[in-house]
Amino acid sequence: MNVNRKWWRSLLGVSMVLMLVLAACQSNPGDSAESEDAEPTTAASTEESMGDESEEPEASEDAGGELSGSIFVSGSSTVEPISLANAEKFSAENPDLQISVEGPGTSDGFALFCDGGSDISDASRAVKQEEVDLCAENGIEFIELEVGIDGLSVITSTANDQVECLSFLDLYALLGPESQGFTSWSDANELAAELEGELGEDFGVSNAPYPDVPLEVTAPGEESGTFDSFVEITLEDIADARGQDATTRPDYQASPDDNVIVEGISGSDTSLGWVGYAFASNNSEVIRALPIDGGDGCVEPTEETISDGSYPIARSLYIYPSLAALEENTALEAFVDFYMSDEGFASVTEVGYVSLPDERIEETRAAWEERRAGKFTD
Repeated sequence: MNVNRKWWRSLLGVSMVLMLVLAACQSNPGDSAESEDAEPTTAASTEESMGDESEEPEASEDAGGELSGSIFVSGSSTVEPISLANAEKFSAENPDLQISVEGPGTSDGFALFCDGGSDISDASRAVKQEEVDLCAENGIEFIELEVGIDGLSVITSTANDQVECLSFLDLYALLGPESQGFTSWSDANELAAELEGELGEDFGVSNAPYPDVPLEVTAPGEESGTFDSFVEITLEDIADARGQDATTRPDYQASPDDNVIVEGISGSDTSLGWVGYAFASNNSEVIRALPIDGGDGCVEPTEETISDGSYPIARSLYIYPSLAALEENTALEAFVDFYMSDEGFASVTEVGYVSLPDERIEETRAAWEERRAGKFTD
């Protein structure tokens, strides 16, 4: 089987959610837009269609021991490349098994999952308490499995040579709730000066005055875990200190699709936005990840700085298998077993994210082996 490690660039040039036939194609993070109306990507070699996902066939094994049936994975577009890579690897050994993977966003994924609509929910943040409660109301139990580390990358066009580093203070001035209506970078100069006078350098050094050029923002929307993580890490403390809601400005081009964001950022010389590390690193020819100052100086997002925690916008990535689905679907248990294997964890770095330290991998494996139900991450 020919595995193209840059599959995301080619596959998503058509649609993030094309039906993928293993014998025909493979994929990797960092391409063009998905259609919201498209079907989930499927790793399979069977010619039969999935049909109605609400009537998924139970898994079975044929005489040769191969698994059949179907698995449906939904949630984070950030984690989607990891799940797709593992779906392709696992389906190569089980050609009669269909694994559909889609990435509408972490929040939308949990809404579907807690309604019993998916077998695994991919997440670029830990499940929220209100989502735990929703799942409980519907009798859905899950296992929280940390699978990798991402560094949220603040990005601009490679043509933008007027910005070298941004602090949390700068990000609030340019992207926070008080920046609504700013159409030029320089529109944020007055707010940045006010923040600097009030907060000092607790959230990094101000890089104002900003250039007098258009500020064109393309970034994740509220349905995305990447949105939630960005707000929580970079903006929330400043918003609290200012008596503001912890959110972003509402007036920007929002998308749940990281590839649409990459296209928007690369299409404007003075753009600003943020995506997961894999999407930034796999598109470095058209976008540039900026060093970030969270109070300890400017740090570039790299595998090393994300892994050691010195990059200030690092976060964990998760999958959440449904316990009920595991009981009903033999193939799902086998697929998660594969996800927890060395080959499964290898997909994290193969698609451009950062591997967990060995001790955290073992913690994840222990949670899986013990079928440890519930939320364990704050």
